[in-house]
Amino acid sequence: FIAVLPFIQAVILVQVNPGESFTIQRDDGQFQCITGTFLFPSPFFPHLAHPSFSFIAHTSFYLPICLIFLQGVSLSWVAPSRTEGDDEPKEGEEDPAEPSFTYEVSVSYSGKDGKYKSAYSDVELSATLQDLRPATDYHVRVQAMCNCLQGIPSEPVSFTTLSCEPDKPSPPRKASGTKSSLVLQWKAPCDNGSKIQNYILQWDEGKGTDTFEQCYYGPQKQYRLTKLSTASRYSFRLAAKNDMGVSEFSEVVHIMTSCSVPAPPLSPELIQSGVTWLCVRWYRPAGSPKEDEISYVLEMEEEGSGYGFQASYDGDDLSHTVRNLHRSTTYRFRVVAYNAEGKSNPSGVSEFTTAPDRPGCPCRLAVKGKPHPTSFRLTWDPPKDNGGSDVTKYVAELSEGFSCSWNQVYSGSAVECVCDGLSPGCSYQARVHCISAGGESPLTEPLQVQTPPVPPGPCQPPRVIGKPKAREVQLRWAPPLVDGGSAVSSYSVEMFAPQMEEGREVYQGSEVDCTVGSLLPGRTYGFRLRAANKAGYGPFSERSEVTTGPGAPEACRPPHVTCKSPTCAVISWETPSCNGAAVSEYRLEWGAAEGSMQMCYTGAALSHEMRGLLPATNYFCRVQAVNVAGVGPFSDAVLCQTPCSVPAPVSNVHEDEQARPLLYSPSTCLGLRWEAPCDHGSEITSYLIDLGERQPILTGPVTKYIIQNLQPDTTYRIRIQALNILGAGPCSHTFKLKTKPLPPLPPRLECTASSHQTLRFKWGEGPAKAQPTDSLQYHLQMEDKSGRFISLYKGPCHTHKVQRLNESTSYAFRIQAFNEAGEGPFSTVYTFTTPRSPPAPLKAPRVERVDESCEVSWETLPPMKGDPVIYCLQSMQGNSEFKQIYKGSATSYQLPNLSSSTEYRFRVCAIRQCQDAPEIIGPYSSTVILLPPRVDSPGVSGTTGSKAAEAQKPKRSMTDEQFSFLIIALLAVTSILIAVAIQYFVIE
Repeated sequence: FIAVLPFIQAVILVQVNPGESFTIQRDDGQFQCITGTFLFPSPFFPHLAHPSFSFIAHTSFYLPICLIFLQGVSLSWVAPSRTEGDDEPKEGEEDPAEPSFTYEVSVSYSGKDGKYKSAYSDVELSATLQDLRPATDYHVRVQAMCNCLQGIPSEPVSFTTLSCEPDKPSPPRKASGTKSSLVLQWKAPCDNGSKIQNYILQWDEGKGTDTFEQCYYGPQKQYRLTKLSTASRYSFRLAAKNDMGVSEFSEVVHIMTSCSVPAPPLSPELIQSGVTWLCVRWYRPAGSPKEDEISYVLEMEEEGSGYGFQASYDGDDLSHTVRNLHRSTTYRFRVVAYNAEGKSNPSGVSEFTTAPDRPGCPCRLAVKGKPHPTSFRLTWDPPKDNGGSDVTKYVAELSEGFSCSWNQVYSGSAVECVCDGLSPGCSYQARVHCISAGGESPLTEPLQVQTPPVPPGPCQPPRVIGKPKAREVQLRWAPPLVDGGSAVSSYSVEMFAPQMEEGREVYQGSEVDCTVGSLLPGRTYGFRLRAANKAGYGPFSERSEVTTGPGAPEACRPPHVTCKSPTCAVISWETPSCNGAAVSEYRLEWGAAEGSMQMCYTGAALSHEMRGLLPATNYFCRVQAVNVAGVGPFSDAVLCQTPCSVPAPVSNVHEDEQARPLLYSPSTCLGLRWEAPCDHGSEITSYLIDLGERQPILTGPVTKYIIQNLQPDTTYRIRIQALNILGAGPCSHTFKLKTKPLPPLPPRLECTASSHQTLRFKWGEGPAKAQPTDSLQYHLQMEDKSGRFISLYKGPCHTHKVQRLNESTSYAFRIQAFNEAGEGPFSTVYTFTTPRSPPAPLKAPRVERVDESCEVSWETLPPMKGDPVIYCLQSMQGNSEFKQIYKGSATSYQLPNLSSSTEYRFRVCAIRQCQDAPEIIGPYSSTVILLPPRVDSPGVSGTTGSKAAEAQKPKRSMTDEQFSFLIIALLAVTSILIAVAIQYFVIE
């Protein structure tokens, strides 16, 4: 490889072996050439442009560094080659084109693992990197790219650029100084890989020429020059030196020596003033050399503060803006000049005043008084903050509605104004601001003002829609052209009748049309109109004339009614006003109610006869006339009443089965009930009941009656006739009623069974249970302690059992039979007595064997109602019968001489000993068995003998408590088994 660089004067040819490092030493330095290994991945895939090419995943190529110089390096590398495993082209196929690679060289400035930055990208296999820093470590790597695919970067290769002379230093600066001395300081520049050994400081010796002489050479970074002239300018420059050479000289810097104390400057001047700031300037003291570095102290005193002058600025500038001041306040200023030698006397004092601030917005903007339709008066208060100066002018602006267009309506010093020339009923916005020496204030919030509306203007006269009818006209009009600032809410129409000077309101509403009715046909009417809004009614319009057309006849006068009889009446009427057309016919309506009259006559006659009327009945009639123009209205209804007459026939006669008296017998009596007929205007005084063969019965003005002394089970034909003072009315229809047969006699009452608490009775002939067809029923009663009979049974059965009775007590009973004919008489009183109750059953006796005898014991029963109780004990041996072995009042008995081979059974009962009756034996208890003792053989041991002796002991019977517990346990086990079965067979 040959590196050809146009900016170097020598070319060195080097043969580089992979992995070899070498150093070339030269008089002015050294450089190093390093050859490293670079790995390049080539991940090409079959879907790319040349699928027949394939490369191994990592292809190594060398990146030799051929030449290193001060600020650059020359690099070269080898393109990656195809691996041995690549597919060879088949016969007949062309060799695939070689891929074109692009190489990207990246450089790291912060170590091998630092961040790499691209420095070169091209298709060449070599590159030259320039603008590098001398004596600096770099790491470089290369990466191949093909068709937008990037390979894996190579291993980084490091190199170090060559050292050189230091960089150009910065100019020295003045650290301190006096009239005759200066102390200069400077900073070390970059040494570029070789340590700085000395600094070269040169000056012009104050001559002001471009000739510089060395005044200092050494390693220090400051130097003091003495024996200088006062207020003189000196020029300096600086260079640095290391083993590689001397750097360039710095820029020339001019430094002055100090002068004497400055003279007092002139008084400060005001450049510009603000609300919170003042811009002040001053001048350099007269006679001060330009080279003298003079600084200034601006002192300020606020008027009336009492703190005196305070420094507000210290610097080299000849002007300063003092901020954070108070508005409209006077401040005093003076300036002091100073240099390294000291301070001058203060200048003369100048007084400056800050500008005033703009005032605040006016307060309490409001309307004074009530707004007028075309004007209103605005008033406001001065602003709370005038900004430090008096308000000189107020400006009021007005906007109509909610528009953004504002018009100035007032400008002056007053705090109120009149806004006129407005429109009624409109909304306005008003705002005010003020002006002072400090400027314009902000605007107040807009004030909403609504001018009141005025009544609307006149409307156009109403016009007729369509052809006028005989009794009505339809009018329509347009809204007024001027609404007065408020929407029209209603209209009022007035009508002037013919030959009438005063109008009458016929319509009031919001519609723009109306129909005026109740007019007379063929008349001329006048109409005028006015509109109204929230402010009231406006003026009337001009009057318009409307003539109605011909119409139907007027209403007839009420007709005249004349009754000829209770069922006949004659109606007559007069001809009404025909309204321009002759009456062609009349229509007569007649009815019993005013709201339900029916047409009964149509014709040209002036009278009509009505027949078939009801006596003493109110009727209504009315009449209307008809002509070719239409039908006229009905006349007023006329009420007439037909004369009174005899009553109407009785209807709805039926048997009365309610509220029968006590002596009423359905076998010999008939209860009648009927509805009162129409009396035809005369009150009914009586009724006549006709029974056919019997004499008629005359009753009073009642609607029910009981006929007595009739034959049982007999049918009667009955008619009823109503009577009043005018005579008898027609008879009713014939009704057939039949009396009931006689009620049954009471049966014989017998007691078929009795106990100490119950009595069973039987009566009559028939089954014990009732049949559905039985019409005969019975009523059994028993006498209570107070002597009254109470009901025990009522029904068709022939037996009944009375329970909850007391023992040995007499009870009285009676019975009666009843059927459809009624209730028969009660029987004679029967008396039956309950027997005494036997003793209660005893529990099983307890038996205990004692040698050849046994003791039997039982429980004790108390006396029963004073009667003593004794006991009877029976015994049975083997299979024989029970025999009494004891009878007495004791509760135990000892039976001797028992047989050792016989089984005994015992039972006991209680006996009630009555004083005036035989003994009553109670039920026997359950049987107790006493088994014979067991006999064992002689060869049995003592233990066996003891067990036999225990076996010979009599078995005690189970007590009631034990027996109950056993039953409960069995029930519990059964319930558990059933639950398990249900769970297993049903649920699962």
